[in-house]
Amino acid sequence: MKPGVFDFRRLEEKIFECLMVISTLLVVGSLLLIIGNVTARGVGTLSVEMLTQTPKGGYYLGGGGGILNAIVGSVFLGLGATGLALAVSLPVVICLNVFLGRQAATARVVRFVMDLLWGIPSIVYGAFGFLLMLRLGMRESLGAAIVTVAILELPIMIRAMDEVMRMVPMEIFEASYSLGATHLETAFRVVVRQAIPGLITSVLMAFGRGIGDTAAVLFTAGFTDNIPASLHDKAATLPLAIFFQLGSPLEEVRDRAYAAALVLTVIVLTVSIVSRLISRFFSRNVVR
Repeated sequence: MKPGVFDFRRLEEKIFECLMVISTLLVVGSLLLIIGNVTARGVGTLSVEMLTQTPKGGYYLGGGGGILNAIVGSVFLGLGATGLALAVSLPVVICLNVFLGRQAATARVVRFVMDLLWGIPSIVYGAFGFLLMLRLGMRESLGAAIVTVAILELPIMIRAMDEVMRMVPMEIFEASYSLGATHLETAFRVVVRQAIPGLITSVLMAFGRGIGDTAAVLFTAGFTDNIPASLHDKAATLPLAIFFQLGSPLEEVRDRAYAAALVLTVIVLTVSIVSRLISRFFSRNVVR
């Protein structure tokens, strides 16, 4: 560069570097602010009794008890919905990548539809689940909530798992077929084993979304002080506990809501950390 000539490219680079640093600080700062606020309000009320007892005298106006019903309900809901979504998602993803082919027109249409479904607000899924529940003659229950959340998780899980399988090199497919393997054998003995780190991450990501969603279960799960004994019983969840109890006029009930928020935050963070550890463990056997 000649002396006295202003370098606009270097200025542009510095400007975008500053914007990236500011964006990173905003994201990290927001995360720390949320975690810090929830922790500060929840730690003071969190106790063994809070984790091992159900609400006494009503979840909205009852002053005693804990949030055990919401913890158990959330775990049942998350595991049930994720298991149901996985049972549907894995065959769809295998069909897209092995049987149809990655670039097939049908596969592109399915991916486009999944992208659209991913962008639909969760309250719409809740309304759909409510209408489906009425059509089938069901009432608010754990089973209805599991079906609704599974539908919510389907596009998330399918698209995430699909992107993972698309990263498997085509040479692995060709090598498997050249050895006489069928499509089904290639899918389960080769492709799934190569993509298993990303598949586990996709499942746990969907689980975290499902266990933390409020709108999807607002009309379908109901709310109760009791632990559900079957799929036909109403179920409390941690997001619903936060939603209902924060509006209570009793400070002790509002404290339970912050304890529920802290427990939910810990569960989601734990799932994220575990998914990374599991993914790293299985990545050792992946062919790059």
